[in-house]
Amino acid sequence: MKTIDIIHDEHRALASILQALRFLLNEIKAGRREPDFKLLAMMVDYITRAPDAIHHPKEDDVLFPRLRERSPEARALIDKLQEDHRVGYKKTVELIQALIHYQSVGAPAFDRLFAEAQTYLDFNWQHLNDEEGTLLPLARRDLTAEDWAEIDAEFAKNFDPYAGAEGEFGELFHQIVNLTPAPYGLG
Repeated sequence: MKTIDIIHDEHRALASILQALRFLLNEIKAGRREPDFKLLAMMVDYITRAPDAIHHPKEDDVLFPRLRERSPEARALIDKLQEDHRVGYKKTVELIQALIHYQSVGAPAFDRLFAEAQTYLDFNWQHLNDEEGTLLPLARRDLTAEDWAEIDAEFAKNFDPYAGAEGEFGELFHQIVNLTPAPYGLG
């Protein structure tokens, strides 16, 4: 079941940036760090584009339809996860707008960015937990070996959780890691 390994790896890549963003915003809020707008923009860029470009299409187009056929128990959760993918887009727009406003106005706009980021982060953590804790166990249980062979072949076509389908996220991910302060990065 290569697909499950791919999903786990993509979740880990995304989670590392989500954790680093939360850490950086908490540090700014506590006054221990000045805002690094370049780093904040890179983080927001990664977490708002990478899932839609490399992760969600595979789930929506390959895994979810097959699991929907095989597992009546998974149908309501699949509906929720697909709605999360749609709602997530709106949340990304709000996060981006809050970051732009903060960069433009400065400290008076930080609270809005912080609030939007917390909402975005909490939403994404819940989504990841729903997939990892509930959906994937149902998939393991209900999909057949033939299903997995077909799904694995499709998932393998565009897998690299750090780089993306065409490598567009690789350099961005590495820059984020290099600029993010310890303990979440090398900066």
